[in-house]
Amino acid sequence: MIAEIGDIRRFANVDKLARYAGIAPIKYSSAGKGKEQSSKQGNRELHGLFYFLAVSMVTVPKTGKPNQPIFYSYYQRKISEGKTKPQALVCIMRRLVNIVYGMMKN
Repeated sequence: MIAEIGDIRRFANVDKLARYAGIAPIKYSSAGKGKEQSSKQGNRELHGLFYFLAVSMVTVPKTGKPNQPIFYSYYQRKISEGKTKPQALVCIMRRLVNIVYGMMKN
């Protein structure tokens, strides 16, 4: 992950890192109508790392107790708010980007 991100100082804020990883949504608009879609741009290796990390955060083993209860409850809350499972995973990925950026910056 560190090799893919490189020097963290090249990102002015966490939003720039999320955009670089292809996690931040892109707005598409025309004639005053628009929508946000997931980005297919960005560093796909870094995107994959964050994706697999997010999946491991919400995985529940056979014991029935989640490995990361805080992330699991956040995931369940997003699903109950009406998001699909992939959309909820993107929310987890974004939180992980915030955490990684904070750790590397400070």
